[in-house]
Amino acid sequence: MDDDIIKDAREAFEQAQEAEKKNRERARDDLRFSRLGEQWPEDVKRDREIEQRPCLTINRMPSFIRQVVNDSRQNKPGIRTHPVDSNADPETAEIINGLIRSIEVTSNADVAYDTAIDFAASAGFGYFRVDLDYAYDDSFDLDIAINRITNPFSVYGDPRSEAADSSDWNVAYVTDMLKKSEFETEYKGADQINWESLYADIKDEQWLDDDSVRVAEYWTREDVETELYLLSDGNVMHQEDYVRDAEWHVAQGVTPVKTRPCKTKQVTQHILTGAEVLETNEWAGKYIPIVPVYGEEVVIDGERHFLSMVHFAKDAQRMYNYWRTMATELVALAPKAPWVGPAGSFDTDPNWALANVKNTATLEYDVVAGAPPPQRQEFAGIPAGALQEALNASDDMKSIFGMYDASLGARSNETSGKAIISRQREGDVATFHLIDNLSRAIRHTGRIVVDLIPHVYSEQRIIRVLGEDHTPDAKPINQPVPVMGEDGSPQMDDEGNAITRIYSLTTGKYDVTVSSGPSFTTRREEAANQMIELLRAFPQAAPAIGDLLAKNLDWPGADEIAERLKALLPDELKSGGDPRLKQAMQTIDGLKQAIDQLMRDRSLEERKIAIDQLKANVDVRKAVTDAYEAETDRMAKQAKAAQPVTTPQPESIL
Repeated sequence: MDDDIIKDAREAFEQAQEAEKKNRERARDDLRFSRLGEQWPEDVKRDREIEQRPCLTINRMPSFIRQVVNDSRQNKPGIRTHPVDSNADPETAEIINGLIRSIEVTSNADVAYDTAIDFAASAGFGYFRVDLDYAYDDSFDLDIAINRITNPFSVYGDPRSEAADSSDWNVAYVTDMLKKSEFETEYKGADQINWESLYADIKDEQWLDDDSVRVAEYWTREDVETELYLLSDGNVMHQEDYVRDAEWHVAQGVTPVKTRPCKTKQVTQHILTGAEVLETNEWAGKYIPIVPVYGEEVVIDGERHFLSMVHFAKDAQRMYNYWRTMATELVALAPKAPWVGPAGSFDTDPNWALANVKNTATLEYDVVAGAPPPQRQEFAGIPAGALQEALNASDDMKSIFGMYDASLGARSNETSGKAIISRQREGDVATFHLIDNLSRAIRHTGRIVVDLIPHVYSEQRIIRVLGEDHTPDAKPINQPVPVMGEDGSPQMDDEGNAITRIYSLTTGKYDVTVSSGPSFTTRREEAANQMIELLRAFPQAAPAIGDLLAKNLDWPGADEIAERLKALLPDELKSGGDPRLKQAMQTIDGLKQAIDQLMRDRSLEERKIAIDQLKANVDVRKAVTDAYEAETDRMAKQAKAAQPVTTPQPESIL
């Protein structure tokens, strides 16, 4: 069995290597060019060093890359789940959203995302992965983690893949070269290894060299036959999932009522060398948990090419280096500006011989009849052509990236803030495909996590969830919890028993979307600014929304200020609004539904009736609005009357 796995793994690995060979060579060259500044051809650099000529590298690539990567850091895509079938509900979806946020924070997923898009911009592709690990050293509970992959060249994807997010990968590799001593220490449970005999049949140094051995995670995904169960409580699950929790289902009285054959995906991880299978682990989900973030993708004759954002700007960068080096060389090699005068003018003072290298206060010269005193020969300066070519190369780089001076933070001819922002956004549009590729990768990460959650969080436990503002909360899952009323006490049924519900993470289907935009903190600051502008235009609203404004301010004690302002509100606003307004809005909703139904009919008479009812409803809403404005004015007058009256003091007479 192990021999078959080794044979299949090595053949598939060779296919993946051949398929990715061009992309990897191009990626290494782009990465070394943009990040390490290796921008001169080796033979040219060697010749210039022999001739003792300058070979300058003024690397402008990182500044363009940082524009994309830092823009991504400021606008993190957020994973959101939505209920799909009848067994899913919005409240459980919010718990899953909070759980995913907790997973991202606990595992530093933002570092994984940033590393991947940095490599995508610099080399054409980057990766991160989803892992499982125990929640604590002394716990049997598993947690999901999103971890970064620091070496994108250690990953080999499915050469037959066509999906942009790797959702169709059936094969993948994550490889690493270990020293023989490290290998024996890490896998000490294996038999004593005789290196010479074990690897005697391996000729390729990609698996073994004199000091190291390649260890690979070999991931496979295959179709397997199984049974699909329709349970007595309406849930649908695969046979293995029902069998895993059969004891709990029997205790709940849930039994299968209908079955049918179906296919599902089985993902398996083999940890192996080129000659031995070290471990075999079945993965709980249906996706291989390695997620790529690609740069620009080009498909030609079925072959996928991944390009970094710097790939086509390398020639412009080389020209920039050359012409700046040429200008520097011309200045460095130009002779010092000489003194010119008639023969015999410089005989008197020996300081003339050091005049170009030493600052001398005075210089004496011999007067020659009819000749002017010695004059310094002015330096002709750098040829204008060299400077112009350097500027042209700089402009070429900006044109290739689609980022001009305003996008890079330089002053431009725009005068208004709106015009400056519009010019900066042009640069964002030119590189938006990289940000969007990261969003696609994070959306697929959400699918992997949502697919794992029913398997990992299948037992009764209390999990930590985070709100959008990262406020932590503890939620009991897969167990009955009391339903709390508005007063904070448990709700009771007619027989006096507490009403309970279960937040089950093992049932229901949830769809995944990604929302890109500013962080919650940024949105809160923007909301506070908008509220301040509203109060400037409509000061009478201050007593009604003062607590909401204070809540969005980033002050120490802002929450306490909000609570004190809320205590000053009328009772109807504290409880969620005027009941008259609620009743009016309910009436409006009912009328809208009636009008929608009437509009589907062809009767003009009925349509006229509906329109008359809508007009009457508008009058009701206007009356409610007028009542609110009157109440706001009354509160403002009360607040003004409550202010102490300050009596002006007469000016003192000196």
